[in-house]
Formats: sequence, structure tokens, C-alpha cells
Amino acid sequence: MLKIANQIAKSKLFNALHLPGKPLVLFNIWDPGSARAVASSGAPALATGSWSVASAFGFEDGEKLPLALAIENLARIVQATDLPVSIDLESGYSMDSDGIANSIELAIAAGAVGCNIEDSAPGNGPLRSIAEQVARISCARAATQSVGFDFFINARCDVFLQAPVENHNLALLELAIERGLAYAKAGASGLFLPGLQDLSLIKEIVPRSALPINIMQGSSAITRQQLAEAGAARISHGPGPYVMAMLQLKDAAKLAMR
Repeated sequence: MLKIANQIAKSKLFNALHLPGKPLVLFNIWDPGSARAVASSGAPALATGSWSVASAFGFEDGEKLPLALAIENLARIVQATDLPVSIDLESGYSMDSDGIANSIELAIAAGAVGCNIEDSAPGNGPLRSIAEQVARISCARAATQSVGFDFFINARCDVFLQAPVENHNLALLELAIERGLAYAKAGASGLFLPGLQDLSLIKEIVPRSALPINIMQGSSAITRQQLAEAGAARISHGPGPYVMAMLQLKDAAKLAMR
């Protein structure tokens, strides 16, 4: 009972942190050590990044990391800090809509209060149809109904990630809005738009979205303050923290070898 009460409290906090204009910043982690480091920075919540977790265990991204290992890693992260934790479940670790329920149930049992589920096939494959992804999100939501808290399903929409930057326009935005509205009706809690780095398009989609918007802080010159002013409710850093940490480790090792 104490574990469930603690998870309920973490879930309430995590959901409340998604405020348009005052975004939750998630400096994505990959293991208990990185979780403790980010937690000690004053972060209010934690989220894994699938690319980083896979790489840390010697796998490629795209659900090459076994689900059992991803869940075991999640459980260790949850035990390492007192913060709410969301897991990147990629495409749900199932080609079958019903199979996503199992992934969600395992994540909840390990202590997660939220997850990411993307609408492309594993490894940035083709976009699924709206109907297919709605069925997948609906199954994910159904799996959370008996847990006693509002599990946060962050629906990742890959329309911008899969299109060249020069094609990021209003037509593509309309596709993202259409998908976002459908995902909201299916039970999603947030809309994640990786690859979108055009501030004018971000400002356009925020008031038209039925869900709080999550933007990935990329290599563009867009600042956290600008994203906040545009109305973003969540800012993710994806594989950036892991890449930075590994580069620093490499440089330190080189220096030590001299």
C-alpha cells in the first residue's frame, strides 16, 4: 500500500508539472547513476531516453534493447531517487496493439508514472496510420485504468522527425494537429513533437493542440525561455545528455593516457 500511495503522489506531481508557458525540463537519463546526478541538480522529475539506455547497454535504438532489461533498468532508477520517473517505451515493444498493454503494466509495476509511445515503427520506421496508432494508445490507456492514478501517456508524433527541415511547414503542422487530436481522444496525456525546431510553428500548434506540447531541445538556437514563451509544457533533451557525458569521458580518458 505504501508503494502505491507513493506512486500516486509522484503521478500527481508529474502531471501537475506540465504547465504551458512553464515547461517541465527533462534532462534525459539512462541508468541509476545518471538519475542520481540529474536529481541532485534540483530536477523535479526524471525521464529515460531510449537511445541513451540502449547505447549504455551496448544495443542500437529501435527496440533492440530487450524489454525485460529496459524494465529492470527502470526499476533500479525508481529505487535510486524519490522523483517521478517516466520511461521511453519507444513503439510499445509490440507489433500488436493489445501487446502494448503488457509493456505498460510492466512499467507501472516497476514504478513508472508515465511513458513515451511513438507513432512510427521501431527504429524510426514508417509512420503508422492514425487509426492504428489510436488503437495502440487506447490499449495503453486501458492498461492504466485499474492502477489508481493518472499514468501520463506522452504520445510521440514523428511527422517532423521524419521530414527534412526544409519541409517543416503549415501543411505538415496540420498533419501533426490531426494526429494529436486523435491521440487525445484515445487517451493520450501529452503530444511530443521531436524534430520540430521552428519557433513560429511551435507558436502555431500550442493553442490548437488538445494536449500539452513537448518539444525536444535540439541543436538549434531556440532557448528554453523562447519555448516557454511559445507555450511549451515540456522540454526533453533526448540523447544529448548521454552523448555529452560519453564525449567528456572519452576526452578525460585520452588525457589520462598521455
